[in-house]
Amino acid sequence: MSRVARALALLVVGAVLALLGAGAAQAAGYRYWSFWEGSGSGWSYATQGPSLVRPDDGSVQGFRFAVSADSQDASKPRSAPDFAKVCADTPAKDGSKRVAVVIDPGTAADAPDGETPPPLRTACARVAKDASSAEALAAVAKPLRYDASAMLCAISGYPATGCGEQVSGDTGGSGTDGGSKAPASPTASTGAHGDDGGPSAGILVGIGAVLLLGIAAVAQARRRRG
Repeated sequence: MSRVARALALLVVGAVLALLGAGAAQAAGYRYWSFWEGSGSGWSYATQGPSLVRPDDGSVQGFRFAVSADSQDASKPRSAPDFAKVCADTPAKDGSKRVAVVIDPGTAADAPDGETPPPLRTACARVAKDASSAEALAAVAKPLRYDASAMLCAISGYPATGCGEQVSGDTGGSGTDGGSKAPASPTASTGAHGDDGGPSAGILVGIGAVLLLGIAAVAQARRRRG
């Protein structure tokens, strides 16, 4: 390979690494309450917010406070979704439904500065048949705090302040950037990563463009030498 071709190849490799590095640097964590739906197979990240979900009698709803980048990265509640156990002492009653609620405030590493997460707890909410998951949560875990966009900020008063702030670094870090908020939608993603945790489409397109330009430059240099 000629010196020109080697130089161009090194330029392409450097540009690719720079793009990948930029994607990693843009990844951000957010400290917020995520919403989960439980079943016999475990926990699934909810596709709708708790105010929109109308769980059936016998459902299990989970809430986990943690630092995460998106739905793929979010930490699940650390208790199994076991309706029979949570609602063992709450018999069925006509005109109402029972919803098992798992509330996991997370670990000390996820807590805002100066706060200590309360213990994980479960509760069986007896609510009206048409009640939402948010109403079931309110029945067993007041006070709740929401922001102006209806994002759930605090359960049973935890955390005392803040609502979905961006956390510096990737995940599990400390310090905040007050200008950013966690996704309002349970399924929204942030940063430069796709839903599968890999680079986003924009990063991949940029890499492809750099590679094509590099290949074209090498070919042109060879034609000139020929």
